[in-house]
Amino acid sequence: MDRLFIVIPCYNEEEVLPETSRRIREKIRQLISEGKAAPDSRVVFVDDGSRDRTWELILELHEQDSLFSGVKLSRNKGHQNALLAGLTAAKELADVTISMDADLQDDINAVDEMMDKYKSGCDVVYGVRSSRKKDSFFKRFTAEGFYKLIRTLGGEVVFNHADYRLLSRRALSALLEYQESNLFLRGIVPMIGFKSDTVSYERGERFAGESKYPLRKMLAFAADGITSLSAKPMRMIISCGAVLTLLSFVLLIYTIVSWARGGTPFDWKIVTLSVWGVGGMILTAVGIVGEYVGKIYLETKKRPRFIIESFVNKD
Repeated sequence: MDRLFIVIPCYNEEEVLPETSRRIREKIRQLISEGKAAPDSRVVFVDDGSRDRTWELILELHEQDSLFSGVKLSRNKGHQNALLAGLTAAKELADVTISMDADLQDDINAVDEMMDKYKSGCDVVYGVRSSRKKDSFFKRFTAEGFYKLIRTLGGEVVFNHADYRLLSRRALSALLEYQESNLFLRGIVPMIGFKSDTVSYERGERFAGESKYPLRKMLAFAADGITSLSAKPMRMIISCGAVLTLLSFVLLIYTIVSWARGGTPFDWKIVTLSVWGVGGMILTAVGIVGEYVGKIYLETKKRPRFIIESFVNKD
Protein backbone atom coordinates (compact mmCIF):
# COMPACT_ATOMS: atom_id res chain seq x y z
CA MET A 1 0.00 0.00 0.00
CA ASP A 2 1.35 3.44 -0.94
CA ARG A 3 2.32 6.00 1.67
CA LEU A 4 0.66 9.31 0.82
CA PHE A 5 1.98 12.70 1.93
CA ILE A 6 -0.23 15.76 1.38
CA VAL A 7 1.94 18.90 1.33
CA ILE A 8 0.27 22.21 2.22
CA PRO A 9 2.19 25.54 2.22
CA CYS A 10 0.95 28.00 4.86
CA TYR A 11 1.53 31.71 5.28
CA ASN A 12 -0.43 33.45 8.06
CA GLU A 13 -3.14 30.78 7.94
CA GLU A 14 -4.15 30.56 11.61
CA GLU A 15 -7.78 31.29 10.66
CA VAL A 16 -8.09 28.34 8.27
CA LEU A 17 -5.87 25.70 9.87
CA PRO A 18 -8.44 24.30 12.36
CA GLU A 19 -11.01 23.67 9.62
CA THR A 20 -8.43 22.60 7.07
CA SER A 21 -6.92 20.03 9.45
CA ARG A 22 -10.37 18.65 10.26
CA ARG A 23 -11.28 18.15 6.59
CA ILE A 24 -7.88 16.72 5.71
CA ARG A 25 -8.02 14.28 8.64
CA GLU A 26 -11.39 12.99 7.46
CA LYS A 27 -10.16 12.57 3.89
CA ILE A 28 -6.96 10.74 4.88
CA ARG A 29 -8.88 8.37 7.16
CA GLN A 30 -11.32 7.67 4.35
CA LEU A 31 -8.48 6.89 1.93
CA ILE A 32 -6.86 4.59 4.50
CA SER A 33 -10.12 2.74 5.19
CA GLU A 34 -10.67 2.22 1.45
CA GLY A 35 -7.14 0.89 0.97
CA LYS A 36 -6.04 3.79 -1.22
CA ALA A 37 -3.36 5.00 1.20
CA ALA A 38 -1.13 3.40 3.82
CA PRO A 39 -1.98 3.82 7.53
CA ASP A 40 1.22 5.82 8.09
CA SER A 41 0.32 8.48 5.52
CA ARG A 42 0.91 12.08 6.58
CA VAL A 43 -0.18 15.69 6.11
CA VAL A 44 2.79 18.11 5.98
CA PHE A 45 2.02 21.75 6.77
CA VAL A 46 4.84 24.08 5.67
CA ASP A 47 5.09 27.33 7.61
CA ASP A 48 6.51 29.90 5.19
CA GLY A 49 7.76 32.37 7.80
CA SER A 50 4.30 33.27 9.09
CA ARG A 51 3.90 36.22 11.46
CA ASP A 52 0.83 34.84 13.25
CA ARG A 53 0.26 31.61 15.24
CA THR A 54 0.46 29.30 12.24
CA TRP A 55 3.51 27.38 13.48
CA GLU A 56 2.12 27.08 17.02
CA LEU A 57 -1.07 25.57 15.60
CA ILE A 58 0.94 23.15 13.46
CA LEU A 59 2.87 22.00 16.55
CA GLU A 60 -0.39 21.53 18.46
CA LEU A 61 -1.83 19.41 15.64
CA HIS A 62 1.36 17.38 15.52
CA GLU A 63 1.22 16.66 19.27
CA GLN A 64 -2.45 15.72 19.12
CA ASP A 65 -2.27 13.45 16.08
CA SER A 66 0.72 11.74 14.43
CA LEU A 67 -1.08 12.21 11.10
CA PHE A 68 0.12 15.83 11.04
CA SER A 69 3.74 16.79 10.40
CA GLY A 70 5.26 20.23 10.06
CA VAL A 71 8.08 22.02 8.27
CA LYS A 72 9.14 25.47 9.41
CA LEU A 73 11.22 27.66 7.09
CA SER A 74 13.71 30.07 8.62
CA ARG A 75 12.01 32.99 6.86
CA ASN A 76 9.38 33.76 4.26
CA LYS A 77 10.50 32.49 0.84
CA GLY A 78 7.26 32.55 -1.15
CA HIS A 79 4.65 29.96 -2.05
CA GLN A 80 6.70 28.07 -4.66
CA ASN A 81 9.73 27.64 -2.42
CA ALA A 82 7.58 26.68 0.56
CA LEU A 83 5.87 24.03 -1.53
CA LEU A 84 9.21 22.73 -2.77
CA ALA A 85 10.52 22.60 0.82
CA GLY A 86 7.60 20.40 1.86
CA LEU A 87 8.09 18.12 -1.14
CA THR A 88 11.81 17.89 -0.36
CA ALA A 89 11.07 16.86 3.23
CA ALA A 90 8.67 14.19 1.97
CA LYS A 91 10.96 12.84 -0.75
CA GLU A 92 12.45 9.92 1.20
CA LEU A 93 9.30 9.19 3.20
CA ALA A 94 6.44 9.18 0.70
CA ASP A 95 5.51 6.90 -2.18
CA VAL A 96 3.20 9.56 -3.59
CA THR A 97 2.68 13.26 -2.76
CA ILE A 98 -0.22 15.62 -3.36
CA SER A 99 0.18 19.39 -3.05
CA MET A 100 -2.69 21.79 -2.35
CA ASP A 101 -3.34 25.19 -0.78
CA ALA A 102 -4.25 25.68 2.88
CA ASP A 103 -7.63 27.29 2.19
CA LEU A 104 -8.88 24.12 0.42
CA GLN A 105 -10.55 26.09 -2.34
CA ASP A 106 -9.34 23.23 -4.52
CA ASP A 107 -11.87 20.44 -3.98
CA ILE A 108 -10.32 17.90 -1.60
CA ASN A 109 -12.60 15.17 -2.95
CA ALA A 110 -10.62 15.23 -6.20
CA VAL A 111 -7.88 13.41 -4.27
CA ASP A 112 -9.81 10.14 -4.68
CA GLU A 113 -9.74 10.34 -8.46
CA MET A 114 -6.09 11.43 -8.39
CA MET A 115 -5.18 8.30 -6.43
CA ASP A 116 -7.20 6.14 -8.86
CA LYS A 117 -5.28 7.57 -11.82
CA TYR A 118 -2.01 7.06 -9.94
CA LYS A 119 -2.93 3.41 -9.35
CA SER A 120 -3.63 3.08 -13.07
CA GLY A 121 -0.04 4.08 -13.87
CA CYS A 122 0.14 7.89 -13.95
CA ASP A 123 3.18 9.53 -12.36
CA VAL A 124 1.70 13.02 -12.51
CA VAL A 125 -1.97 13.97 -12.08
CA TYR A 126 -2.97 17.63 -12.49
CA GLY A 127 -5.96 19.15 -10.75
CA VAL A 128 -7.66 21.36 -13.35
CA ARG A 129 -10.48 23.80 -12.71
CA SER A 130 -13.60 22.93 -14.66
CA SER A 131 -14.66 26.58 -14.94
CA ARG A 132 -13.96 30.09 -13.65
CA LYS A 133 -17.57 31.23 -13.31
CA LYS A 134 -17.06 32.26 -9.67
CA ASP A 135 -14.13 34.55 -10.53
CA SER A 136 -14.58 38.22 -11.29
CA PHE A 137 -14.28 39.25 -14.92
CA PHE A 138 -10.89 40.84 -14.27
CA LYS A 139 -9.44 37.78 -12.54
CA ARG A 140 -10.87 35.39 -15.12
CA PHE A 141 -9.59 37.50 -18.04
CA THR A 142 -6.09 37.95 -16.60
CA ALA A 143 -5.72 34.33 -15.45
CA GLU A 144 -6.79 32.77 -18.74
CA GLY A 145 -4.80 35.37 -20.64
CA PHE A 146 -1.71 34.42 -18.65
CA TYR A 147 -1.97 30.73 -19.55
CA LYS A 148 -2.48 31.62 -23.23
CA LEU A 149 0.46 34.03 -23.16
CA ILE A 150 2.75 31.39 -21.64
CA ARG A 151 1.78 28.92 -24.38
CA THR A 152 2.25 31.55 -27.09
CA LEU A 153 5.76 32.24 -25.78
CA GLY A 154 6.63 28.54 -25.91
CA GLY A 155 6.06 27.48 -22.29
CA GLU A 156 4.38 24.15 -21.60
CA VAL A 157 1.65 24.58 -18.98
CA VAL A 158 -1.63 22.83 -18.22
CA PHE A 159 -4.52 25.24 -18.79
CA ASN A 160 -6.33 26.28 -15.59
CA HIS A 161 -3.98 24.22 -13.41
CA ALA A 162 -2.36 25.84 -10.38
CA ASP A 163 -0.38 23.77 -7.85
CA TYR A 164 -2.95 21.11 -7.01
CA ARG A 165 -1.21 17.98 -8.29
CA LEU A 166 -0.12 14.45 -7.52
CA LEU A 167 3.47 13.28 -8.00
CA SER A 168 4.77 9.74 -7.77
CA ARG A 169 8.07 9.11 -5.99
CA ARG A 170 10.06 9.01 -9.24
CA ALA A 171 8.30 12.10 -10.59
CA LEU A 172 9.17 13.98 -7.39
CA SER A 173 12.80 12.83 -7.61
CA ALA A 174 12.94 14.09 -11.20
CA LEU A 175 11.40 17.44 -10.18
CA LEU A 176 13.99 17.97 -7.45
CA GLU A 177 16.77 17.64 -10.02
CA TYR A 178 15.77 21.05 -11.39
CA GLN A 179 17.95 23.50 -9.47
CA GLU A 180 16.98 26.94 -10.80
CA SER A 181 16.23 29.74 -8.37
CA ASN A 182 13.62 31.29 -10.68
CA LEU A 183 11.06 28.68 -9.67
CA PHE A 184 7.80 28.17 -11.57
CA LEU A 185 6.54 24.68 -10.75
CA ARG A 186 3.54 24.85 -13.10
CA GLY A 187 5.94 25.07 -16.01
CA ILE A 188 8.65 22.75 -14.69
CA VAL A 189 6.48 19.72 -13.84
CA PRO A 190 5.28 19.21 -17.46
CA MET A 191 8.96 19.06 -18.50
CA ILE A 192 9.41 15.83 -16.52
CA GLY A 193 7.72 13.87 -19.26
CA PHE A 194 6.31 10.88 -17.36
CA LYS A 195 2.80 9.60 -17.98
CA SER A 196 0.28 12.19 -16.78
CA ASP A 197 -3.43 12.86 -16.68
CA THR A 198 -5.86 15.48 -15.36
CA VAL A 199 -8.72 15.58 -12.87
CA SER A 200 -11.31 18.35 -13.18
CA TYR A 201 -13.01 19.91 -10.17
CA GLU A 202 -15.09 22.92 -9.16
CA ARG A 203 -13.11 25.48 -7.18
CA GLY A 204 -14.88 26.70 -4.04
CA GLU A 205 -14.80 29.92 -2.05
CA ARG A 206 -12.17 30.60 0.59
CA PHE A 207 -13.90 29.76 3.90
CA ALA A 208 -11.76 32.02 6.13
CA GLY A 209 -8.96 34.57 5.99
CA GLU A 210 -7.79 36.61 3.01
CA SER A 211 -6.04 35.68 -0.20
CA LYS A 212 -2.24 35.77 0.04
CA TYR A 213 -1.94 36.68 -3.65
CA PRO A 214 -2.84 40.35 -4.24
CA LEU A 215 -2.45 41.86 -7.70
CA ARG A 216 1.17 42.88 -7.07
CA LYS A 217 2.23 39.32 -6.21
CA MET A 218 0.22 37.90 -9.11
CA LEU A 219 2.04 40.17 -11.57
CA ALA A 220 5.42 39.24 -10.07
CA PHE A 221 4.50 35.56 -10.26
CA ALA A 222 3.48 35.94 -13.92
CA ALA A 223 6.80 37.66 -14.72
CA ASP A 224 8.68 34.82 -13.02
CA GLY A 225 6.73 32.28 -15.05
CA ILE A 226 7.47 33.99 -18.37
CA THR A 227 11.18 34.54 -17.71
CA SER A 228 11.55 31.02 -16.31
CA LEU A 229 10.08 29.23 -19.31
CA SER A 230 10.75 31.34 -22.38
CA ALA A 231 13.38 33.52 -24.06
CA LYS A 232 10.93 34.77 -26.70
CA PRO A 233 10.57 38.25 -25.15
CA MET A 234 14.27 38.73 -25.92
CA ARG A 235 13.74 37.66 -29.52
CA MET A 236 10.75 40.01 -29.79
CA ILE A 237 13.08 42.90 -28.99
CA ILE A 238 15.20 41.97 -32.01
CA SER A 239 12.09 41.89 -34.20
CA CYS A 240 10.92 45.29 -32.94
CA GLY A 241 14.38 46.72 -33.56
CA ALA A 242 14.41 45.41 -37.12
CA VAL A 243 10.94 46.87 -37.79
CA LEU A 244 11.92 50.27 -36.38
CA THR A 245 15.12 50.31 -38.42
CA LEU A 246 13.19 49.54 -41.61
CA LEU A 247 10.56 52.15 -40.77
CA SER A 248 13.19 54.84 -40.09
CA PHE A 249 14.87 54.05 -43.44
CA VAL A 250 11.54 54.46 -45.27
CA LEU A 251 10.84 57.74 -43.46
CA LEU A 252 14.33 58.99 -44.34
CA ILE A 253 13.73 58.35 -48.04
CA TYR A 254 10.30 60.01 -47.81
CA THR A 255 11.80 63.08 -46.10
CA ILE A 256 14.55 63.46 -48.72
CA VAL A 257 12.08 63.13 -51.62
CA SER A 258 9.66 65.58 -49.97
CA TRP A 259 12.46 68.12 -49.41
CA ALA A 260 13.71 67.75 -53.02
CA ARG A 261 10.22 68.55 -54.31
CA GLY A 262 10.06 71.69 -52.22
CA GLY A 263 7.69 70.27 -49.69
CA THR A 264 7.87 70.56 -45.93
CA PRO A 265 9.26 67.55 -44.05
CA PHE A 266 7.66 66.34 -40.83
CA ASP A 267 7.02 69.14 -38.35
CA TRP A 268 8.28 69.17 -34.73
CA LYS A 269 5.16 67.42 -33.32
CA ILE A 270 5.67 64.28 -35.35
CA VAL A 271 9.41 64.33 -34.59
CA THR A 272 8.71 64.68 -30.87
CA LEU A 273 6.19 61.83 -30.87
CA SER A 274 8.63 59.65 -32.78
CA VAL A 275 11.42 60.34 -30.29
CA TRP A 276 9.15 59.61 -27.34
CA GLY A 277 7.82 56.45 -28.94
CA VAL A 278 11.24 55.08 -29.80
CA GLY A 279 12.58 56.16 -26.41
CA GLY A 280 9.76 54.30 -24.65
CA MET A 281 10.43 51.17 -26.67
CA ILE A 282 14.16 51.37 -25.86
CA LEU A 283 13.45 51.68 -22.14
CA THR A 284 11.04 48.73 -22.30
CA ALA A 285 13.61 46.65 -24.16
CA VAL A 286 16.31 47.54 -21.63
CA GLY A 287 13.91 46.59 -18.83
CA ILE A 288 13.20 43.17 -20.37
CA VAL A 289 16.90 42.49 -20.89
CA GLY A 290 17.59 43.67 -17.34
CA GLU A 291 14.99 41.25 -15.98
CA TYR A 292 16.71 38.32 -17.66
CA VAL A 293 20.16 39.52 -16.59
CA GLY A 294 18.90 39.82 -13.01
CA LYS A 295 17.61 36.25 -13.10
CA ILE A 296 20.95 35.03 -14.45
CA TYR A 297 22.74 36.94 -11.67
CA LEU A 298 20.66 35.19 -9.00
CA GLU A 299 21.20 31.79 -10.61
CA THR A 300 24.99 32.20 -10.64
CA LYS A 301 25.08 32.88 -6.89
CA LYS A 302 23.74 29.38 -6.14
CA ARG A 303 22.03 30.57 -2.97
CA PRO A 304 19.78 28.04 -1.20
CA ARG A 305 16.16 28.41 -2.27
CA PHE A 306 15.01 27.87 1.31
CA ILE A 307 16.35 26.84 4.71
CA ILE A 308 14.35 24.40 6.83
CA GLU A 309 14.53 25.45 10.47
CA SER A 310 12.44 22.58 11.87
CA PHE A 311 10.82 19.38 10.65
CA VAL A 312 8.51 17.60 13.08
CA ASN A 313 7.34 14.16 12.04
CA LYS A 314 6.38 11.13 14.13
CA ASP A 315 7.68 8.10 12.27
